[in-house]
Amino acid sequence: MPQKSLTDTAPESAAAGTTPSAASSKRWWILAVVALAQLMVVLDATIVNIALPSAQADLHFSDGNRQWIVTAYALAFASLLLLGGRIADLFGRKPAFLVGIVGFAAASALGGAANGFEMLVVARALQGVFGALLAPAALSLLNTTFTDARERARAFSVYGAIAGAGGAVGLLLGGILTDALDWRWTLYVNVVIAVAAFAGGWLLLSNRRDATTAKLDVPGTILVAGGLFSVVYGFSNAETHDWDSPPTWGFLIAGGVLLAAFAWWQTRAAHPLLPLRILLDRNRGASFLAVLISGAGMFGVFLFLTYYLQLHLGFSPTKTGVAFLPMVGALMVTAQLGTTVLLPRLGPKTVIPLGFAIATAGMAWLTGIGVGSSYASAVLPQLVVIGVGLGLVMPPAMQLATGGVAAEDAGVASATVNAMQQVGGSVGTALLNTLAASAATDYLSGRNPSSKLVQAQATIESYTTAFWWSAGFFAAGALITLVLHRRGVPRQDAEAAPVVHM
Repeated sequence: MPQKSLTDTAPESAAAGTTPSAASSKRWWILAVVALAQLMVVLDATIVNIALPSAQADLHFSDGNRQWIVTAYALAFASLLLLGGRIADLFGRKPAFLVGIVGFAAASALGGAANGFEMLVVARALQGVFGALLAPAALSLLNTTFTDARERARAFSVYGAIAGAGGAVGLLLGGILTDALDWRWTLYVNVVIAVAAFAGGWLLLSNRRDATTAKLDVPGTILVAGGLFSVVYGFSNAETHDWDSPPTWGFLIAGGVLLAAFAWWQTRAAHPLLPLRILLDRNRGASFLAVLISGAGMFGVFLFLTYYLQLHLGFSPTKTGVAFLPMVGALMVTAQLGTTVLLPRLGPKTVIPLGFAIATAGMAWLTGIGVGSSYASAVLPQLVVIGVGLGLVMPPAMQLATGGVAAEDAGVASATVNAMQQVGGSVGTALLNTLAASAATDYLSGRNPSSKLVQAQATIESYTTAFWWSAGFFAAGALITLVLHRRGVPRQDAEAAPVVHM
């Protein structure tokens, strides 16, 4: 059946089997539950990073093994997201959501109780497995709960703000828990969050299976899981190996081949895992790319600025987390403004490129840091500008990426959004780490490497190089979304029509 774009009207949406739930008085409580679950998943991308030095000292693992605490989670999460989204469509979003929460909490408890490196890595991988089930179920619940366009915009402003700012909140919470209690509480805290999210989900959610006639695409699942695993693993290897080493380029090539084979198979499968109609709408495809690019560029803020604040300005882990709060506040304000005011009036072709342009300016401004700079003048205003820009990118892009899909495709569309953000983060981390290390090496060439001042300046050079490249990512995002997004306002936003179904 031909696909309807976001600019088409949908008077037949009720006939398509959609029961609007916007009238339900529970919908805002459902938003709170979904947001809490999403916060748990997003926090885990950064909350453990702050605690890594303490965990390493406690469990006595090497610097070379340290990356696997982060990589194990990323590999499992990214490679299984599309499968998790399809499971939610096939077997119901409520059971997928609840099983995901219970599994994530159990894996977190296992990690918190780890008595060695291997146990911690297994726990982190299990977190990724259940996170891949939980994250798309949560987003698709939001997509199907809010069918009134204006309320849906407000709901996505909250969800998008959490997705965009959750990394910074993770740094803050990780610092507080590590300083006040113990590194293990950066994992145990998920159990506390999960109890509240599970209780809310059990009481508020109703189960619905939209893809009742579909079957699981086993060949597609194998191809895309292998492809995403290889891509993330290849970029992760680039952080510890040269780009010309077989563990790097070999897995990247294998990942590209497997993903190409997956795309080919989806055109022939009777029940495709990722129906190509989801990707071929211009607004939706551009929004997927926006999420990918913003995920890559954001690590230029979180990763390297964390190093700068702690190593050069002497901030504690807790103070480092607090330092990111102005960015979080700015992002949350503009998330609400972007989704509820600007997007319905100006359309994505204006709003999302504008957000990227503002984030580009803020990131370029951040390259002015130096050895003797202060937080108030060289970091704070720049963070606010970056937060303003990302608030106009992430929530509107997530809303457009999941809007207008058939109910039976809501889970896999939501999984694709999460996959884009996760792969973007992995690619950005690897590229920026490599570029930063090369910049520091180039700066030391011909200078006295034993001088503390020279070493400090070389480190600053590595940070600013990463910031310039992040600014380049955002600038590319502005250009790509300006070209790809359609002109005008999606009619479902302009007229508060029901969500379009195909």
